[in-house]
Amino acid sequence: MKHIFQQGSNPDKPTLLLLHGTGGTEEDLLPLAKEVDPEANVLSVRGNVLENGMPRFFKRLAEGVFDEEDLIFRTKELNDFLNDAAKKYNFSRDNITAVGYSNGANIAASLLFHYQDSLAAAILHHPIVPRRGINLPDLSGKQVFIAAGINDPICPSEESEDLQSLLGNAGASVELHWENRGHQLTMAEVQAAKKWYQTI
Repeated sequence: MKHIFQQGSNPDKPTLLLLHGTGGTEEDLLPLAKEVDPEANVLSVRGNVLENGMPRFFKRLAEGVFDEEDLIFRTKELNDFLNDAAKKYNFSRDNITAVGYSNGANIAASLLFHYQDSLAAAILHHPIVPRRGINLPDLSGKQVFIAAGINDPICPSEESEDLQSLLGNAGASVELHWENRGHQLTMAEVQAAKKWYQTI
C-alpha cells in the first residue's frame, strides 16, 4: 500500500496510523499527527480503491452503504500491511493507534470489528458502523475516541452512538465527543482527541 513512514523520537510511544477520508492521500493527516503526538512514529497510508478518481479504503454501493465483501477484503489487506510494516520499520505491532477521518475512521473501526489485535487504540473522526450483525472480538483493554458532529449529514448521531455501544459491549473503553458541527474535521475535536490521547 502506498504510504509514508516517519520515525518518531520516542520509541516508547505508539505508532500513529493515519487513515484519510475519501479523496484524500497519505499527506493529508500528517499535520494532525504532529498535533496529537510529535514524538510518535507515523505511518500514513493511502487507500487502494478509487471512486471517480478519489482514493478510498474500500468500495461503497451508495452514500453510507458499504460493499461488505470489499470491506472485509480491504480490512484484511490493511491488517496484513500493518504486520509487514511493523517488521520493515521495526516498530511494535502491539502499539498502534489509528487516527482516521470519515472513510479512514470506518476502515479503522473495521479493523477493530474483525481483528482483535489489530490496534491498541483508535481516534475515529466521524465514523459510521462498518458492519452490523456480526460478533466482535474481545476488545478489552482497547481505547477508542469517537468525534462526531451533531449536524453531520453523512454520519447521523445514531451511528456514532451505535458504534460506541458495539465497541463498548465488546470490552473497549470508548469516549464519544460531540461538536455542534457537520462532517468537517475541526481543530476543536482534534484538541479534544489530543487531550484524550494524553490520558491513555
